[in-house]
Amino acid sequence: MRNLLLALALGCAACQGPTPGAWIDLTSTDAWRGYKQDAAPSQWVQDADGFHLAASGGGDLITREQFASFELELDWRISPMGNSGIMFHVSEDRSTTYMTGPEMQVLDNDLFGDDFQALHSAGADYALHPPETISVHPAGEWNTVRITVDGPRVEYWLNGARQCAYELWSEDWTARVAASKFSQWPGFGMNTAGHIALQDHGNVVHYRNLRIRRTRRGNSAL
Repeated sequence: MRNLLLALALGCAACQGPTPGAWIDLTSTDAWRGYKQDAAPSQWVQDADGFHLAASGGGDLITREQFASFELELDWRISPMGNSGIMFHVSEDRSTTYMTGPEMQVLDNDLFGDDFQALHSAGADYALHPPETISVHPAGEWNTVRITVDGPRVEYWLNGARQCAYELWSEDWTARVAASKFSQWPGFGMNTAGHIALQDHGNVVHYRNLRIRRTRRGNSAL
């Protein structure tokens, strides 16, 4: 009887799928490739900390692997008046990354001058959810990011402060997308898995300490 119970318990555990995975190091450009490309463009340069976009024209980077539910951590440092972004659940069935994947904004907020726009500021869910608090460091200084995706639940954190939390595919999400520029791209934000992307917006931006881990059972195939 004991052996039967043990077998049933192991069987139930197996039905739940693999346990959440270990951290995956993303600090090498070998873990990335260009969007709709086979390798990382030369404009994305490996350095002592991680890598950086040295010049525009290479296009966005995407992870070679795809992820559904995950925890992503990284640091970024933007050039003065610079702009970039971190996207997730990106697919390659559109012409650009931002047509499918939600974006955490990477920005020197001084770019706004006197016309501050919370929906487009650093830490925002770009054009959809403004930051709950402004915690970005000035251009040239490092900022620490944590993004968690657990099924539909998403949270952005910047320098230890939560920026926003939202539910993908909810009524609120659908309404926000419909009222934004993303409404012109059917299916935006509807993927349940995809690539992580780093945006080439034409400005020098550095990334370091990049790592990710899958956080749901049955999620390790993506």
